[in-house]
Amino acid sequence: MTEHPHKSGVIKYPLSMRILHWLRAALILGLLASGWYMTRLPQDDVATSGFLYPNHKQFGVLVWLLALVHLTLRWRYRTVIPHPPSNLAPWEKWLSHLIHRLIIALTLITPLLGYSMSSSFTQSDGVPFFVISQIPELLPKNDAAFAVFQALRRYSAYTLLACIILHLAGALKHRLEDKNGSTDVLPRML
Repeated sequence: MTEHPHKSGVIKYPLSMRILHWLRAALILGLLASGWYMTRLPQDDVATSGFLYPNHKQFGVLVWLLALVHLTLRWRYRTVIPHPPSNLAPWEKWLSHLIHRLIIALTLITPLLGYSMSSSFTQSDGVPFFVISQIPELLPKNDAAFAVFQALRRYSAYTLLACIILHLAGALKHRLEDKNGSTDVLPRML
């Protein structure tokens, strides 16, 4: 496969990767927002325990699965994925590469830490996943381990949020400074 410019002249990511990018973005931002919101509510709140936590868990599993699909598509389309613009400053190329890799890694790690939290918590009601009633809990119940997973997941989620903010800032910087120019990467994902 070779790179083919879109009719606009912009070399775009394959359609499946663009759809997946925006779907994952919406899901991840929704999970970050719901996680932040629900952890501020009382534990005995019906909305928290009966609706928010189960949905947060199952959408977290979905994000993890979509991260695997993302990696598969990146491998499949490795020859047609647009390269970073050649006229980016070296530090911009380095930072862009780092942020993209961190986002990929954290969309795998953060849901796994969430699963580990739920699986190890002694009072957990399990991890639902839409049509599957419960995903098997593989870790032994241990509230000390739960506390470790909880702290790691919190750091992981906030690091993911920071990476997303940097990703957005970079895209907006190049969009506003170089609209329709060679470093404007946003059209590649639209």
